[in-house]
Amino acid sequence: MKQLLAVWGLVCVAALVLGTGVASGQSTGCIVAWGWNEDGQCDVPAPNADFVAVAGDVWHSLGLKSDGTIVAWGWNYHGQCDVPAPNADFVAVAGGQNHSLGLKSDGSIVAWGYNWDGQCDVPAPNADFVAVAGGESHSLGVKSDGMIVAWGRNYEGQCDVPAPNADFTAVAGGWGYSLGLKSDGTVVAWGENWLGQCDVPAPNADFVAVAGGYDYSLGLKSDGTIVAWGYNGHGQCDVPAPNADFTAVAGGGSRSLGLKSDGTIAAWGDNSYGQCDVPAPNADFVAVAGGSRHSLGIRSSDTPVETAFYATLVPEDHAVLLRWILPSCSGGVGLMIYRSLSADGPYSCITPEPLPDAAAGSFVDETAWPGGTFWYELRALLASGEEVLVTDMHASVSVPGTLTFGIRYVMPNPAMAHASIGYSLPEGWRSARLSVHDVAGRLVRRLDPATGTQGFVAVDWDGRAGSGQRVASGVYFVRLEVDGTVATRRMVLLR
Repeated sequence: MKQLLAVWGLVCVAALVLGTGVASGQSTGCIVAWGWNEDGQCDVPAPNADFVAVAGDVWHSLGLKSDGTIVAWGWNYHGQCDVPAPNADFVAVAGGQNHSLGLKSDGSIVAWGYNWDGQCDVPAPNADFVAVAGGESHSLGVKSDGMIVAWGRNYEGQCDVPAPNADFTAVAGGWGYSLGLKSDGTVVAWGENWLGQCDVPAPNADFVAVAGGYDYSLGLKSDGTIVAWGYNGHGQCDVPAPNADFTAVAGGGSRSLGLKSDGTIAAWGDNSYGQCDVPAPNADFVAVAGGSRHSLGIRSSDTPVETAFYATLVPEDHAVLLRWILPSCSGGVGLMIYRSLSADGPYSCITPEPLPDAAAGSFVDETAWPGGTFWYELRALLASGEEVLVTDMHASVSVPGTLTFGIRYVMPNPAMAHASIGYSLPEGWRSARLSVHDVAGRLVRRLDPATGTQGFVAVDWDGRAGSGQRVASGVYFVRLEVDGTVATRRMVLLR
């Protein structure tokens, strides 16, 4: 999971059903704030510790604690800092212009503050939300089935989600417009567009996060680069070189922020109030957010807090969302996630490459299947190549349903060399064929299952044709045909 940033602050992809418990002795972060502070929006209340997420509004700020409570500070004329009781069980936080939003672990959204345009009136049924965002005077949420719900001011059509309203994984709000990230890596934008803030630059592909500012937009690509479009009067769309190694992005007002994999924050655009002057030391940051004229980041610290490792269900996708709060792994170069069908193992690695070492993070296991119970553990990959358990906690979840015929996944996608193809076969099949084809429909490779195989099957494709020759980069199609029934899945191979 990636950290997903909205117009005024952080939007976390959240869980529907929380899993396993906690253990003590770990660490999270404190919030650092800089820029305009006339209303105290940079004065983080004591104790400044245990924060796992942060968000910025025009004149106030919000932080999510590891215990599920929200802290809010700054201008409070409309009650935007008065978190409604019970202040508990929150898993994500977001800010609008003068209103605030929190996502609960049960999938409901709580909204408070200025409500002239109904931006705090969450539409019924208030359930099954997995992400939340705030715009100027409107609010947005992503449901577990990938549909976006939007409410509040709609004068510019910012609440009219374009069809097909499906397959969304993240959402962000701007000043009179909205952005949604699709599961295929494309960005959809709608609403006010007089400065091109909804005109996503080509190629509209490979995005992993989106953010909105006053009248411009930002997208984070899977290769760690940031793309910006819309109004650029303050240079807020001019990403500083080197445009690389970004892991999160945030917008707000007329300046932009990006979090680098080395824990530094880059800021560019309007700096009239010092909102681009990241306080020293610019290091060890794990999250970033922007208000209108102030900026915020979470810096990892050694404050003892609870450790959490949750396995959560995204029912419509038969996927499992894993979330954790951990210390920075000393000597580690990344995190690896292992999975088993039993608490006792054996465990197999499901991450195609190490995940960045971070105090708080998430990962979506798209390779789970209906009818299975899955157990997970976290390991640190050390510079020596050794893998060690980060915590003795295990997360588990059962995926409801019955395994049916079809291609369950192709991962990673895009793939650099090898791809794992997971599919399911019915009992008693007579004829089964699994093959890879190019865009012209020509056969590239046969990967047929063995006779008598049934249930879930995983096979590795090494990126070679049947002749043994490596195939070129491009788009390919995985085709499964069983007794005349056909399923296909698109994949991209990169060399």
